Amino acid sequence: MSTDLPIRKIIHVDMDAFYASVEQLDNPDLKGKPIAVGGGGKRGVVSAASYEARKFGVKSAMAGSLAIKLCPDLIFVKTNFERYTEISKKIRKIFYEYTDLVEPLSLDEAYLDVTNNKKGNPSASLIAEEIRTRIFKDLGLTASAGISINKFIAKVASDYNKPNGQKTVNPEEILEFLENLDIRKFYGVGKVTAEKMYQKGIFTGLDLKKKSLEYLDENFGKAGRYYYYIVRGIHNSEVKPHRTRKSLAAERTFSENLSSEIFMLEKLEHIAEEVSRRLLKSKVAGKTVTLKIKYSDFTLQTRSKTLPYYISDKSVILETAKELLYQNKMTNSVRLLGISMSNLNTEKKKKPELTKSVSVQLKFEF
Repeated sequence: MSTDLPIRKIIHVDMDAFYASVEQLDNPDLKGKPIAVGGGGKRGVVSAASYEARKFGVKSAMAGSLAIKLCPDLIFVKTNFERYTEISKKIRKIFYEYTDLVEPLSLDEAYLDVTNNKKGNPSASLIAEEIRTRIFKDLGLTASAGISINKFIAKVASDYNKPNGQKTVNPEEILEFLENLDIRKFYGVGKVTAEKMYQKGIFTGLDLKKKSLEYLDENFGKAGRYYYYIVRGIHNSEVKPHRTRKSLAAERTFSENLSSEIFMLEKLEHIAEEVSRRLLKSKVAGKTVTLKIKYSDFTLQTRSKTLPYYISDKSVILETAKELLYQNKMTNSVRLLGISMSNLNTEKKKKPELTKSVSVQLKFEF
């Protein structure tokens, strides 16, 4: 293995049940109780669940009706993104006290490159511990962290000792750590891919590592090369302080199923207006319009069209969405509609990156 890959000190900070924890923080009566953030009732969808609710199997993206069956005492709380954003900004302010190389992934998680940090602390593990302590002391919330030489391993490690814990994977521990890891724990391996891997006898990182690059390319397409390298601890992506937005979307779940395209047009107009507002606020435009349709049986369908020019105007977005709506007949009544814009004018073409490997012999203070 070559040693020409620059070794970084990367921290992935992930807030614990962020939305639910903020609600419990603001309302002490909810502490220690199973709560779900999001719409309750038969039509609602869970956005986030407290750890007390997760013990019953309640999780994000779950239908509210199912969540209440799993946990009869579940308390539903409406989402308050303005409050979550407010808290998120305070958390990031703490991050910036340690490094300017902060790459937010969402309101509740971010990568930090602390290789050369503002505190002059050579230990990324101690920095992570200090940040978590600061977040709890200043904001009353807990966070978990993963620490290693690249973003992939740091993210996997942050889930290792949740909640309110951290995990450091030193350079000499990387290969063993990944070999023993359940394939479901690999960031980027979703439920469908995991099932496919199981069928092919791939259950752990070691099983994955035994497969050749040709085998993975043949069976998993473009993702095969990614799997081949990450299981060897190779992931060269830098922490990017200004992440480029790749898409922007809005969607609505309806209180009653819609059975005709005619009834959907008014809904689409409101959704298109929201997408346009967000595009204009972000000062971006896109070429690709995607219509998302979720039927009453929960099957999901997407239809896309790429235009020859960038758009952000509501009327053009709406007309394109209408065209996609009438592209095919509905197969069932509809419970959700969404419109997303991608292929944005913020995207830049990436230069191909040379793949380098990492030596397990490197000694580096973490």
